[in-house]
Amino acid sequence: MTTITLQDVQAALALMPFDSTAAHSLMAPLTRQNLRPANLPGTARMGSVLLLLYCNQGELQLALTRRRDDLNSHAGQISFPGGRQEAAETLVEAALRETHEEVGVPPTAVTILGELATIWIPPSDYQVHPFVGWVHHGKRPSFHLAVREVAELLEVPLRHLLRPESRKEGVIQRQAYQMTVPYFDVEGHMVWGATAVMLSEFLERLRTVTAVQ
Repeated sequence: MTTITLQDVQAALALMPFDSTAAHSLMAPLTRQNLRPANLPGTARMGSVLLLLYCNQGELQLALTRRRDDLNSHAGQISFPGGRQEAAETLVEAALRETHEEVGVPPTAVTILGELATIWIPPSDYQVHPFVGWVHHGKRPSFHLAVREVAELLEVPLRHLLRPESRKEGVIQRQAYQMTVPYFDVEGHMVWGATAVMLSEFLERLRTVTAVQ
């Protein structure tokens, strides 16, 4: 497979127009709602995440985290660093702050390359804004995990995620019911739900500019 470059990522993020909804649907569970219903009371909470890219062993890699199994929300799931926007900060600042808190990479080490389409997460009523960032010194950063929240760091080459065989379907247990969902297989972990939906847009953009199928 062709090596993915920083220039490929920049070109992918600059694509206009791009059908984000179609890209999301490739990895969305069948029951997922794309938009917040107009009749839902109140307003959604605002949050952001960071797709953190860096160079390691001569190729671009992406950082994912596995949340601890004893957390109250999204326990054990694979996610991007990120969280709720705090007062007086921008969404980009929220993504960078959360990344620093969760995996120890400071905002000063990251260049924001672009933004993906906002998605709504029904169970938590969050509007999530995904940003793509690059560790600009060109090397693998020194990660320091927030042990109260993060159980494991997954460092995934982009070429692995672009392989067709990385996409699978599996059954997950959610309280009293089971559901079949599409997911990315990352080192034996299921990357599904909102994380897979956002990741799908990023990868489909890359496929468009690199002709990787």
